[in-house]
Amino acid sequence: MLWNWYTVDACFISSSWHITSKGMFAGSCIGVILLAILLEFLRRSVKEYDNYLVRNNASHGLVVSVASNDNENGRTSSKPGQTPAREPPSVNPVAGNGYRPKLIEQAIRAFLHTAQFVVAYFLMLLAMYYNGYIIICIFIGAYIGSFIFQWEKLGGGQQTSAAKEATVCCG
Repeated sequence: MLWNWYTVDACFISSSWHITSKGMFAGSCIGVILLAILLEFLRRSVKEYDNYLVRNNASHGLVVSVASNDNENGRTSSKPGQTPAREPPSVNPVAGNGYRPKLIEQAIRAFLHTAQFVVAYFLMLLAMYYNGYIIICIFIGAYIGSFIFQWEKLGGGQQTSAAKEATVCCG
């Protein structure tokens, strides 16, 4: 494959996706952008579903609690020469044993992961055609999807999704 800027008469994935007009190519570009946005939506939905499971099951006492003596700044609450004051225990669903999803919950998690995997590989296959317009559309879709679905609260002692997640294809 060679880098190209073909529009009309390009072919992607299968012989049935043969571009015969500029309008069809524009539709394909819009579809590729939407596919990249869908990938970011799926990435966020996996995280939100996991958070939902932890929150839902923490209220039922199924998530292990871990005591913490640290306040938000990472220091104990005391003045020099005093015994450190203990903060009340906090729930940290990531530490300890955590929560093991039920069969149906794990089936939903696996489905979301598989959908994410499929969309990511279709985008990879499209990128491997080395069509400049399609690759730019993948970048545009990734930008828009990230802008929409990774807009989250920063700080609070937690890493952002960008700091703790690898790209879909690599991790």
